[in-house]
Amino acid sequence: MKNTATVKIFLAEGDPDSIRTAEISNWSGKAVAGPRSQLELILAREEATKPGVYFLAGTNPETGKQTVYIGEAEIIKSRIKGHLDRDFWKTIIFFVSKDENLTKAHIKYLEGRLIEMAKSAGRFDLDNANASGARLPESDAADMDVFLGKIEQLLPVLGQDFLKPFVRAATQRTLQDVLITETKNVKATGRQTENGFLVFKSSEAVLEERPSVKKYPYPAKLRKELLDEGVLEKAKDRLLFVKDYEFTSPSAAASVIHGGHSNGLIVWKDKNGQTLKDKEEDELANKGLLRTGDPRTARQSAEP
Repeated sequence: MKNTATVKIFLAEGDPDSIRTAEISNWSGKAVAGPRSQLELILAREEATKPGVYFLAGTNPETGKQTVYIGEAEIIKSRIKGHLDRDFWKTIIFFVSKDENLTKAHIKYLEGRLIEMAKSAGRFDLDNANASGARLPESDAADMDVFLGKIEQLLPVLGQDFLKPFVRAATQRTLQDVLITETKNVKATGRQTENGFLVFKSSEAVLEERPSVKKYPYPAKLRKELLDEGVLEKAKDRLLFVKDYEFTSPSAAASVIHGGHSNGLIVWKDKNGQTLKDKEEDELANKGLLRTGDPRTARQSAEP
């Protein structure tokens, strides 16, 4: 059964990029989120006087990597003022309880679990990797695990996915959804995911880049980052993926593999040679989601 939820978002300043609050129906928790540039307004809110857990997210200027600080506080606004010397964070999100039933032990337990989850997900670097945590009675721990589940649901809604695990090829791969791209005697396999496109371990990429990267350097920059991070390794006349890696899109994955800009919807194909673009269009047509007379529907109906 799907873990459905009704989420209420309130734009406190009327701007979706400004201060926002988020709540889930029949849940006692509440989230407040906003940019660092409006920190004064955020900390002036009544919610900031309560105990809770908080996230400071941004990009580390030294490494260029997405980074998050996860903490807990008995009074949110008092603790946040101690983080003004950290220049990496640009966004703050914190969670409190509307019925004020979070104790110091509760929030320390939440902090410990959240840090473990962020480490396991591996999407962001952690600015604080250690947490004291706390042991709770069984019933309290169960309640806080429910609270954790709501935090997991709301963070992506508020624009942060650092708790969301990468899709693992070993558990998600099926013959039906494996896609292949080949070029210059190298071959790579992968599949679409909710967040983009996952390239499987042992996939190959060309060693030499296309001349077009001089004009459109993004693929070259991304290839260098993956080499520096140990995702790609040189292997004689090609590059090799030494681990699964999730890209933001099929085209980003294809561009790294082909050594220059590539349309992922065209170069990724299934075992029968059907492109990703055609597969998506056929799925929509089969579900009646393409209009009658659409040229794509006509192409499908004309096939034997």
